[in-house]
Amino acid sequence: MTKKLKMRPFLCVMMKVSKTGSFLFRDVPSSAALPIIRPALGRQNSMSDRSKVAMQGYLNHFLGNMDIVNSREVCRFLEVSRLSFLPEYGPKLKEDYVMVKHLPKIPRDDEHQGCCSCQWFSCCKDNWQKVWAVLKPGFLAFLKDPFDAQPLDIIVFDVLPASDGNGDGRVSLAKEVKDHNPLRHYFRVSCGIRCIKVRTKANAKVKDWVAAINDAGLRPPEGWCHPHRFGSFAPPRGLTEDGSQAQWFVDGRVAFEAIALAIEDAKSEIFICGWWLCPELYLRRPFDAHASSRLDALLEMKAKQGVQIYILLYKEVALALKINSVYSKKKLLGIHENVRVLRYPDHFSTGVYLWSHHEKIVIVDHHICFLGGLDLCFGRYDSFDHKVGDYPPCNWPGKDYYNPRESEPNSWEDTMKDELDRQKYPRMPWHDVHCAFWGPPCRDVARHFVQRWNYAKRNKAPYEEAIPLLMPQHHMVIPHYMGINRDIDDEIKNDGNIRKRTKKQESFSSRSSCQDIPLLMPQEADGLDASEGQLKLNGLSREYGFHDQASRPSKSPFSFRKSKVEPINPDMPMKGFVDDLDASHMLQELSSMQPGFKPSGNEWWETQDRSGQVDLADESGQVGPRVSCRCQVIRSVSQWSAGTSQIEESIHSAYCSLIEKAEHFIYIENQFFISGLSGDEIIRNRVLEALYQRIMRAYKEKKCFRVIIVIPLLPGFQGGVDDGGAASVRAIMHWQYRTICRGRNSILDNLYDHIGPRVHDYISFYGLRAHGRLFEGGPVASSQVYVHSKIMIVDDCITLVGSANINDRSLLGSRDSEIGVLVEDKELFDSLMGGKPWKAGKFASSLRLSLWSEHLGLRAGEVHQIRDPVIDSTYKGIWMATAKTNTMIYQDVFSCIPNDLIHSRASLRQCMVYWKEKLGQATIDLGIAPNKLESYQDGDIKCTDPLERLESVRGHLVSFPLDFMSKEDLRPVFNESEYYASSQVFH
Repeated sequence: MTKKLKMRPFLCVMMKVSKTGSFLFRDVPSSAALPIIRPALGRQNSMSDRSKVAMQGYLNHFLGNMDIVNSREVCRFLEVSRLSFLPEYGPKLKEDYVMVKHLPKIPRDDEHQGCCSCQWFSCCKDNWQKVWAVLKPGFLAFLKDPFDAQPLDIIVFDVLPASDGNGDGRVSLAKEVKDHNPLRHYFRVSCGIRCIKVRTKANAKVKDWVAAINDAGLRPPEGWCHPHRFGSFAPPRGLTEDGSQAQWFVDGRVAFEAIALAIEDAKSEIFICGWWLCPELYLRRPFDAHASSRLDALLEMKAKQGVQIYILLYKEVALALKINSVYSKKKLLGIHENVRVLRYPDHFSTGVYLWSHHEKIVIVDHHICFLGGLDLCFGRYDSFDHKVGDYPPCNWPGKDYYNPRESEPNSWEDTMKDELDRQKYPRMPWHDVHCAFWGPPCRDVARHFVQRWNYAKRNKAPYEEAIPLLMPQHHMVIPHYMGINRDIDDEIKNDGNIRKRTKKQESFSSRSSCQDIPLLMPQEADGLDASEGQLKLNGLSREYGFHDQASRPSKSPFSFRKSKVEPINPDMPMKGFVDDLDASHMLQELSSMQPGFKPSGNEWWETQDRSGQVDLADESGQVGPRVSCRCQVIRSVSQWSAGTSQIEESIHSAYCSLIEKAEHFIYIENQFFISGLSGDEIIRNRVLEALYQRIMRAYKEKKCFRVIIVIPLLPGFQGGVDDGGAASVRAIMHWQYRTICRGRNSILDNLYDHIGPRVHDYISFYGLRAHGRLFEGGPVASSQVYVHSKIMIVDDCITLVGSANINDRSLLGSRDSEIGVLVEDKELFDSLMGGKPWKAGKFASSLRLSLWSEHLGLRAGEVHQIRDPVIDSTYKGIWMATAKTNTMIYQDVFSCIPNDLIHSRASLRQCMVYWKEKLGQATIDLGIAPNKLESYQDGDIKCTDPLERLESVRGHLVSFPLDFMSKEDLRPVFNESEYYASSQVFH
């Protein structure tokens, strides 16, 4: 009898559902239940358990048909909403009618808006409105009615402060509110800077809602309100096989190609977030042969196919920047009604004038995301050869032939009209690094975008129905904060001004087994069903493709699925965009050309699926392998930028922690390098202090340790160093030299006091430069290669990549908003470090080899020479020697600026006057070579072609000029407008 009662609820549900209409069983006939249930009959010892499992299986088949469960009949009968069974938003937790008063007037057929609990007393004001509340693991949504798919409002759960300040422990998402009127029953939901009052029919419902919301937000395994490692909103991913994967791209050509392929394959949604976006940007070149690859054309094609496109732009201060986001917005909105655009912030209403939104994000179908240093804008397209000329136009049309050192366009309306004279001025080559991510890291980035979009929507367009609120797709978080594996925590404490970890460990994250890591999915109360042999997520099996179809991984680096749960199509066009042969050949060389290198088993580059790959044979090592890895999304946000309740500076914390734990070397490429030592009261980020402490530890322990930093030779802003309007250029130079080598706050001065002349054995600074003819028969020109990448590689195993510069603007959290990902390799191979065997990671090591090969100009067969980044033959014999030789040649040919021979503005003026008279014309940084180079040989003047001298240049690496303008105070003076601006703008 008891066993029959246990079955009754399931059977009653099915009997009632069947009465709603035979149309409900087009795909799942009611007779299908019998084969599932029948095996359980006759087994008395487990009939109840097996019958329950059988019925659950039947219900899952039934509820898996979205056309059925989203029908009004089924939603009304089951008292659920259209969000209840959509797997991309997570399992159904709680939903019911509630009353709220923070929403604008909701138009209804029935205008009666009395209180749901005491209508006959007429005790409620008209601004209370009845809505349907839906609680999901990561958010609380309010709908007009259960049949609406678009929320009226949504609260995305975010990290809460640790305490409410009253000694009551952690802040709660929801709290019961007492009222003097016994007929009124309230609770309050608080997250970020928002606080919403909600009313229910009875006090019991208040308690149920409060408990359910706090469970969803604060308890594992779905607690989004807990801070994770480095204080990030997102946990480490890839600790189990959850589909976390990453792939890198060096320079804009291959990155834009990958983004174009992803957009072309979009099925549902595209999210784009950028500091600057140019709708007329060609993602493929030559541009005249790829008209359909223009960004606005790609977006129009997808919008017409029904893809929803959301673009979040930084709204600049027009007096300070010329990126003209108003023009971009108008062009984008004119594409199609499915393209929505928001610009943020509103400077007058928010009072935010100094800080910017600096992320560069593209997310397609919640399946793949791109982030790094590349904005979808002019000037960023480039390849490993970094050409300085393009005449007649082939790769860089109109204003895409870009050199901000010479001139910034004042108007973007006529984008095909040249801003610079191509026969006189070189373009400024652009070096950058971008990455693609799949799996949970991708959805973590999407969650960040949703949070920012919704915050901007509430502030900019609260009543515009055409601008919808977005919901984050569901994925579990890892409850490492529950203490199941303390080594994963990598807790960071603020000890003075430098963040330090509380517990040392042998590697960046735990190498523990899966048994030490809590399950990513909740189990049924009865645990694992032996007959099924796999975990269930509220009845949904992983074999049905939940969690990014983890059970059916694709070997293709760019295979997509729709945002709804569908099988992956193996024939999708992007499957060929894989780790190209030239990228993998670098690592293959290491196995074939280094003695004593004996990899075990088949090497990873031998087992890659290369079917149908895109031909990138001319781009040596520009595309990395797609690898499984441990990833964690980190960011810089605060109340003004994302509406969070507290400042998050997890990028800063990650930098300091990784530097402290580095064992052998650190390689950094960044657009800026402005940081402070302990005790510096002006510069507050402590990346410099972490580097100083790590180098001093290596020196005291008498161990080899290398730090290599590559930054731009000059800030990428308009104006010559001595020009009256170039105070911003000089101000940034001041703060960078103050960080590097000038004064008691610089790292080289402090290290020299302890280490002496050997300081460059530990840390050195470099830039990049390129040269070439502007056109056939034209002048030979040179320009710095502008380093815009924001990466750090540690020990060939760990990589930090994103949009954040090394300065206070990007790292403090309360200023510019930034996004990044920390990638820790778990696919390792045999390599060398300091002459000893070392396990290097596929992602980190292949990226370093690609970058170094480009910078050093290594030919095929030479990559093995830089396999070990630490030994003297690599660091001194190749890296430092190449930089020194290239620097001398460029100085001989161009006398280009900056250089170590110019120490004052007076000497700079003399140099400029001399070369302009000699050449007739020169660029703003003296980058034009004379027709013939004159040199004395045996008492006679010998003339040579400058290109003959430049043939000895290898790659692009040059030394950073530490003595340039060393006798000048580069800070703004009283007659310059920058003098009256806050110095925080420049650092």
